[in-house]
Amino acid sequence: METLKIYNNPARAEWRALTERCTRREEEITEQVAAILAEVRTGGDRALRAITQRIEGRTADRFEVPAEMLRAAADELPAALKEALATAKANIEAFHRAQLPSEIRTETMPGVRCLQRAVPIDRVGLYIPGGKAPLFSTVLMLALPARVAGCREVILCTPARRDGSIAPEILYAAALCGVERVFAVGGAQAIAAMAYGTETIPRVDKIFGPGNRYVTKAKQLTGANIVAVDLPAGPSEVLVLADATASPAFAAADLLSQAEHGGDSQALLVCDSMEFALATQRAVEEQLRERRRGAIIRESLQQSRIIILADRADRIAFSNAYAPEHLILSMEDPWEAAAQITAAGSVFIGPWSPESAGDYASGTNHTLPTGGWARAYSGVNTDSFLRKITFQELTREGLGQLAPTIETMALAEGLDAHAAAVSIRLKTPPTE
Repeated sequence: METLKIYNNPARAEWRALTERCTRREEEITEQVAAILAEVRTGGDRALRAITQRIEGRTADRFEVPAEMLRAAADELPAALKEALATAKANIEAFHRAQLPSEIRTETMPGVRCLQRAVPIDRVGLYIPGGKAPLFSTVLMLALPARVAGCREVILCTPARRDGSIAPEILYAAALCGVERVFAVGGAQAIAAMAYGTETIPRVDKIFGPGNRYVTKAKQLTGANIVAVDLPAGPSEVLVLADATASPAFAAADLLSQAEHGGDSQALLVCDSMEFALATQRAVEEQLRERRRGAIIRESLQQSRIIILADRADRIAFSNAYAPEHLILSMEDPWEAAAQITAAGSVFIGPWSPESAGDYASGTNHTLPTGGWARAYSGVNTDSFLRKITFQELTREGLGQLAPTIETMALAEGLDAHAAAVSIRLKTPPTE
């Protein structure tokens, strides 16, 4: 049975349909999430306990994880994993520290000085998916740039396991990155708690982190008028651009690595021939037999596809139209192709750059825009945790030179008080 449907040289008129994402149950999810947000906004911790009992079937006595449990998590992990986390931390921290902006100072005209200075967001909230695959790597991707940026307070929410505990990998990663407050609460209710604040969980200025469609919808709804959010980060996706120089086995592995994230993930291969498409299709089936999350992968592959476009320029154009979260360039002259990419969250160049490297340890961030939002959003970076404040200082002489421009524009807009704020100053005799 075919796991990936093949589209052979589709016309451009068909591209729009081929770039669509999974939108199942969207209205139902919106209604459910809106109800949860309202419940938490008015009920605080009491509402969180009721929702936890209703959705997870467990009683939540407390939400905050004791500090001693954060410290004790190190004893539960093998040395090899702690060493791997240390290497990943060093690489991620180095790349994000290199992103710190310098203060900008310029004199736009004599006597008119302008500055731009980056200041950290005061309090940020991180959401870390738990569920069947606790994504402790996401702790590094969010907490490290927050610390590099200098955020005063960083809190973390993550779903608890059935027994109410949190995976020690997440707790250890949090402690490793300097996160001091961790709360065992997940789903849309966690986003609501960080957006509105409860008796236990503080209200934050900005929320970061990926999640399922309920979490994403909660971020969208609260982000409209309650709290700042990082970016639209929903179901994971990858697009592999390949030609005859690529390896079908590598392409198949890259498709499967994204498909295993969840049943609503999407994986696309855009290649140059039916021969490569069929070879990759066979490799997907062969490798799928060895994957532990086979059922999830098969569900994801139902909305994934292979697209054959013989022309290289068309393949690149299709990628830009899709605007993938992850883009793998496995083709001849990949850097030449990369120069033509205008919409992608993160790009992986050449045969030895699997998407897994960026997910864990190369140094780039894996919290990226999905659903085509890469056309307008960047992935999370150090700037995401900063605000840019501008400053200006004018001398009397500088204001005098600029006054005709300001007054003319203000009066043309019908705002004479703006013009008067200039003229009243210049009518005042200069001090000796």
